[in-house]
Amino acid sequence: MAAVQGGLVEEKDIKTEPSNDGCGNNNATDGRLLSTSPGSSAPAGGNKPAAGAPEDQQTLLAVLQFLRKNKLTESVEILRREAGLPEDSLELKAGDSSGAGSGQAADGDGGGGDASSLLSRVTSSASAPVPAPTKGPSSGARNARLILTSSSSSAAVGEDQPDVNVVLSAYSQQGDPALYQVYYNGLKKFIESVLDCHRAELSQVFYPLFVHMYLELVYNNHESEAKAFFEKYSGDQECYYEDDLRVLSSLSKREHMRGNETLLDFRTSKFVLRISRDSYQLLKRHLQERQNNQIWNIIQEHLYIDIFDGMPRSKSQIDAMSGSLAGEAKREANKAKVYYGLLKEPEIELPLDDEDEEAENEEGKPKKKKPKKDSMGSKSKKQDPNAPSQTRIPLPELKDSDKLDKIMYMKEATKRIRLGPENLPSICFYTFLNAYQGLTAVDFTDDSSLIAGGFADSTVRVWSVTPKKLRKVKSAADLNLIDKESDDVLERIMDEKTASESKILYGHSGPVYGISFSPDRNYLLSSSEDGTVRLWSLQTFTCLVAYKGHNYPVWDTHFSPHGYYFISGGHDRVARLWATDHYQPLRMFSGHLADVTCTRFHPNSNYVATGSSDRTIRLWDVLTGNCVRIFTGHKGPIHALAFSPNGKFLASGATDSRVLLWDIGHGLMIGELKGHTDTIYSLRFSRDGEILASGSMDHTARLWDAQKAFDDLETDDFTAATGHVHLQDNSQELLLGTYLSKSTPVIHLHFTRRNLLLSAGAYNP
Repeated sequence: MAAVQGGLVEEKDIKTEPSNDGCGNNNATDGRLLSTSPGSSAPAGGNKPAAGAPEDQQTLLAVLQFLRKNKLTESVEILRREAGLPEDSLELKAGDSSGAGSGQAADGDGGGGDASSLLSRVTSSASAPVPAPTKGPSSGARNARLILTSSSSSAAVGEDQPDVNVVLSAYSQQGDPALYQVYYNGLKKFIESVLDCHRAELSQVFYPLFVHMYLELVYNNHESEAKAFFEKYSGDQECYYEDDLRVLSSLSKREHMRGNETLLDFRTSKFVLRISRDSYQLLKRHLQERQNNQIWNIIQEHLYIDIFDGMPRSKSQIDAMSGSLAGEAKREANKAKVYYGLLKEPEIELPLDDEDEEAENEEGKPKKKKPKKDSMGSKSKKQDPNAPSQTRIPLPELKDSDKLDKIMYMKEATKRIRLGPENLPSICFYTFLNAYQGLTAVDFTDDSSLIAGGFADSTVRVWSVTPKKLRKVKSAADLNLIDKESDDVLERIMDEKTASESKILYGHSGPVYGISFSPDRNYLLSSSEDGTVRLWSLQTFTCLVAYKGHNYPVWDTHFSPHGYYFISGGHDRVARLWATDHYQPLRMFSGHLADVTCTRFHPNSNYVATGSSDRTIRLWDVLTGNCVRIFTGHKGPIHALAFSPNGKFLASGATDSRVLLWDIGHGLMIGELKGHTDTIYSLRFSRDGEILASGSMDHTARLWDAQKAFDDLETDDFTAATGHVHLQDNSQELLLGTYLSKSTPVIHLHFTRRNLLLSAGAYNP
């Protein structure tokens, strides 16, 4: 559940944010002491000043004392300033703390009373009810606007008694445990009775309500009632919440809740629901008529309802976007500008092949290949309007060897096969036989000359795919004897005695889960259960650096397409951006509510995508560290990500056996590819973006018509204010081929520069 701030937003112009004390403590709940339940009637604007009455002064004085006692000084200052009080207006005589109370100094009773006795009076059941915030210019009204998560939020405790202990716990509200089933059942009957168009949207409320009502019962030591509630209604929840419900069922006592990560997610995050205004008004009216404060409290406290104007969404539209630990993403989360275009290619003169030169000499004109090369050169000179500036992030300068590699790439590209429905790629499958060490990760170099595997026995193994064997650099003593001015110095420094078809790299102290080659083929990254990411030299086949930042297993790592930078993600829920020459991470991307299971750089290196066990995908800006996109829709942990070559689209695969397609610019899901029957572990676009290949644990590789999927989009839908499009169920039309291995899960796919598809996996007898 994404740590979403803010509460229930009823109108578009209401943007209230909770205050923060600077230590990560969200103080939005403080304001609940100043609010009323939806069933209670608020006094008229000028009848009863919100902060002028003695009861209010006592309440606010106690709240300020409580905040000061718990060292929430920033909250104290905000409340004092909003009340318009000078710093020395009130003195709280309690121990060694002093704080400013609320109320007008002219009233004359602002400084009276002992703070400790006032605090006890506020927490006792005999304290006076709190008036509603008024619309007048009183300080109390301003305080309410500042602190409340919603202008209509409620924190009724028992018989509307204020309770400062509510600040300590989200579940300290005491309701009659016997009525929880009555409340839930009443709401269920109401939702089942509304019109079909509203029922699908309102049904989204069931799951988060069920979770928090159950946790409230457990927290307040009503174990038998909690168990009965769980058994009765857990079967009504959507099937994709099974894993979460299994964890929830283990929290049957209050002691179990301490230090539980899943519980922490539920308590500190708001579950986001996207509902049309008409559906929301129906729900609100029903709860007000029934004066159902228990459910209304939970909605205000733990849900963020993102209201949109327009027609209610259909069941299929809701199902497509739901399933994550946090509900859906807020629409505001996907509105930031993303520079998804490609960077301008460096201008490199492409020399003619020998045969092309001969052709010019003989005939006086180039062969047909020549114009193709020229067109590539002219294309690279055009600046993409959606691309970031070349200097937005510092990128490494091209070395001479990089320029030579670019030339080789451009030459290979001229011989590339144009793929399509009528021209599918050839597939070469690399099977790891007798891989009893447990193959966990595979990667190919960009030029397809090397393949590396990570294994559960802590080793990394590198093979040469070409006839050229792997060699180490000679020792220092031997290097001194070499003529450094000779033309073939690069060949002379390699030691022929060490030539072999494969090399084994030792260094990790736990299974290796992720590996990635650098674009220049000089380095290899590996991430492990031991919490480190290691950088290996492919010249000496030794470990150069062990990057230590993660505290738990690192599930994946990936080099930037431009080299130098790399990304890692692991069990600590944080993705880290590194540079090869920095021992500490440059950026930490925090926001996922579960393990970061896969990472991928955008083709322009300005963004990274992370997939997580919280069933969301996030896109992060490398420059600012901000999350600029949150994609929800998967029903299981995400294990595969792939950007299209033009940078406009993202494909994702998960344990739910589906491939989802996303438009990065608009922040919307645009396609769903169904056909696999097990976890999808690898996705790869062909070099020209025409074909998407997916590899799965179901022992198949499938080819999809990516070009058709993107061309069929209704671009008019992207402007819809509701933030969703209608997905076509056209998986069978887009499926171009299914290729079954005998008994080998496909854990990696790679398109060569000429669009040959390479795939790899370990034989599973």
